[in-house]
Amino acid sequence: MKGITTPIDFKSLELLVHREDLDPAKWIDFPDYGFRQYFLWKNEETGASIAILEYDKGGRIPVKHVHASNQFMYCLEGDYEYTDVGMRLKPGTFYMNPKGNPHGPTIAHERSVLIEIYDGPHYDEKPVFHTDESIGGFLAKKD
Repeated sequence: MKGITTPIDFKSLELLVHREDLDPAKWIDFPDYGFRQYFLWKNEETGASIAILEYDKGGRIPVKHVHASNQFMYCLEGDYEYTDVGMRLKPGTFYMNPKGNPHGPTIAHERSVLIEIYDGPHYDEKPVFHTDESIGGFLAKKD
């Protein structure tokens, strides 16, 4: 199997991404909602992924929605609230939302940076804040 080559020329199946190596063109912007997303890793077969989410102050997810898999988030910076229940993610906070659980809307009370992980596809149906381009391959496959 061929590994991933880093600038130091390690040969491995492991992946190492440095902040300074993030490709500005690979950020997915959601300007109407004040946030952007960068995928660090994706499994095209299962839909699982790990991404960075950056919210501007006032950035939001406008509606209650559900996911087709378990969602995990870790807050690196900021103050990000699930307004329907008053749950706030602040630096060092871990959040888990089980598959199929309705949640949202959200608001970033200040600039917020989160790591978001899905253990499968993100959605069964495209939510209003996504476009055909931004949803990518993250809809559950229909039988």
